[in-house]
Amino acid sequence: MRERTSFIRKFQSTWKKLHLTQVSLLLASTFVLAFLSFVYFSYKDADISALEAGLAQSTVIYDADGEVASKISANKNEGISIDEIPDHMKNAVIAIEDHRFYEHGGIDLKGIGRALLTNLKAGGIVEGGSTLTQQLTKNALLSAEKTYKRKLEEFFLALEIEKEYSKDEILQMYLNQVYFGEGAWGIKRAAMKYYAKDVEDLSISEAALLAGLVKAPSAINPYQNEEKAIERRNLVLDRMKEHNFITEKEWEKAKNEQLVFKDGGGDPLKGKYPYYVDVVLEEAINKYNISLDDLLSNGYQIYTELDQNMQSSVEDTYKNDQLFPKGTGDQPVQSGAILLDPKNGGIRALEGGRGEHTLLGHNRAVHKVGQPGSTMKPIVPYAAALEEGWNITDELKDERMTFGEDYEPNNYNGQFRGKVPMYEAVKDSLNVPAVWLLDEIGVDKGVDAAKRFGIPEDAINQNLALALGGTSEGVSPLTMAQAYAVFANGGERPEAHSITKIVDKDGKTVGEWKGENTRVISKDVADKVTTMLLGVVQHGTGKAAQIPGREVAGKTGSTQMTIEGIDGVKDQWFVGYTPQLVGAVWVGHDKSDANNYLTTSSSEGTAPIFREIMSEALKNEEAVSFNVPQIAGLMEQRQREQERKVWQENIKKETVKIKEKIGKEKEKWKEKEKGKGKGKEKKDD
Repeated sequence: MRERTSFIRKFQSTWKKLHLTQVSLLLASTFVLAFLSFVYFSYKDADISALEAGLAQSTVIYDADGEVASKISANKNEGISIDEIPDHMKNAVIAIEDHRFYEHGGIDLKGIGRALLTNLKAGGIVEGGSTLTQQLTKNALLSAEKTYKRKLEEFFLALEIEKEYSKDEILQMYLNQVYFGEGAWGIKRAAMKYYAKDVEDLSISEAALLAGLVKAPSAINPYQNEEKAIERRNLVLDRMKEHNFITEKEWEKAKNEQLVFKDGGGDPLKGKYPYYVDVVLEEAINKYNISLDDLLSNGYQIYTELDQNMQSSVEDTYKNDQLFPKGTGDQPVQSGAILLDPKNGGIRALEGGRGEHTLLGHNRAVHKVGQPGSTMKPIVPYAAALEEGWNITDELKDERMTFGEDYEPNNYNGQFRGKVPMYEAVKDSLNVPAVWLLDEIGVDKGVDAAKRFGIPEDAINQNLALALGGTSEGVSPLTMAQAYAVFANGGERPEAHSITKIVDKDGKTVGEWKGENTRVISKDVADKVTTMLLGVVQHGTGKAAQIPGREVAGKTGSTQMTIEGIDGVKDQWFVGYTPQLVGAVWVGHDKSDANNYLTTSSSEGTAPIFREIMSEALKNEEAVSFNVPQIAGLMEQRQREQERKVWQENIKKETVKIKEKIGKEKEKWKEKEKGKGKGKEKKDD
């Protein structure tokens, strides 16, 4: 009886659980069905005519005062008929992006399943399942928001597009609107940008490379990374052969074809303040996770730290060719400059190069350009040594020395002074005292200081060459300006940024700056460095950076060519600051070689450019003092001490001479007396 009762109870319990599960599943299914129905009916009649009318809504860039400064938009592609596009170009894109394009109805369930399995096996996302239609939907009609609702919207809109347009029309819209990098939107501009050709003249190999760029146009850019671009091209060719778009013979010929890249067209997005806009775009992409397509198509309002007066001053300076040194070869001398607010790190103005600008191309104001040379010295070893208790009047060794087995640094003029105070070593940019001092405090202390000042870890050499700016990789003017902001800001390092706020087309704030300053050194150490760097501009190698009526602190820097038999310079720098503004200027070649290098010093090259930029940028600003001691008094005191020392040495020398003279006179007198004595003896005989 008990067993029967127990069985009934278990049965009832199981039945209740099953019933509850069924009810839960029914409710969940109803909810999902209702949600899908809602999304479907919301988008089944959606206006997709924007695909034809043009995709872009301009994104507006505002300056620090809230005034409109620039506008950017993707509405610049030149359309081309599908009939003008060769089959191998169409097939290359289909093969690598969506090989079942002509088989599915906008959504490729097989492709989604295949991608899911591939990603599960790989343990991460290595393959996507989006069709060309979905990509077109995403680029043209939706934001880059990564949510399930957004994915469902993409799903249903893709179905609507497939109902409204033919496959050829969809492919035509896609090829006319997709981004190929280097400012090239659409296949027509891409063919001209990379090959200086019309689309109809592209070879299979050339078409395959362009198709490969769609996935990551910046990372696979053949102008900057040809090896990766060719590797990607080969993958596209493999897929074309796999899906029977080309024959074995065509595949082999295309793989062996040597591609020649030639830029046949300018940047269609060139507008106001192009290099500054590039920095804004990069920051929005990397910090706020907004895609480039979204930024160029979906009407954002981006508020920045830009000062239009300063920006115009910098750009005007860069139009004056007379200010820039001449190179030795046929390659143009390039340059990059940046102005930074030392209090909050706001980028006020910048210029990323001379000559033609390319959207999101090489920006020499914020990208790595070259080794910093002596502009590293205020950080390593001097700030590091001051932290360890050294003082700016302490004497440093300046004599021929060998460190380790074979490292023998030299001063620029090949001369040595024996001993020099720290401020003089900085003022005259002496190399040997800097290396000696780093050796005294320890390389580890220098490396630690460089990291805290924001020098990228992968650029920091773990040896004594760090004292002379010998980095393993180049640094950017932005990096050096941010580092010197520590001195101008009482020892605190601000985080450099261009964007203060991003608002989407619906008025929603989707990004906002919330950076904080980081304490790097004490105010006392920062002020001591400023005292020495004021001396550089007032009395040393940086005299050409002087601005009448203003206190300017800064440091020159250069790196020598390492090719035997060539006495030239690769990089020239000047990094300096006033209490209100930090500036960094680099001049050099993108690729220095035996034929292309500089012959002037940074005091003749970059310092005058810095002076011109800063004086114009600050012309409406009040002149402010650093309120720190000047080295002029120290120099006068040292001069007096040296004169006294020379006088004392001269007195000693004269005293010795007089004693020697007296001694000689005594000897003469003695000899004379001896002679007299001998004469008297003869008379007595």
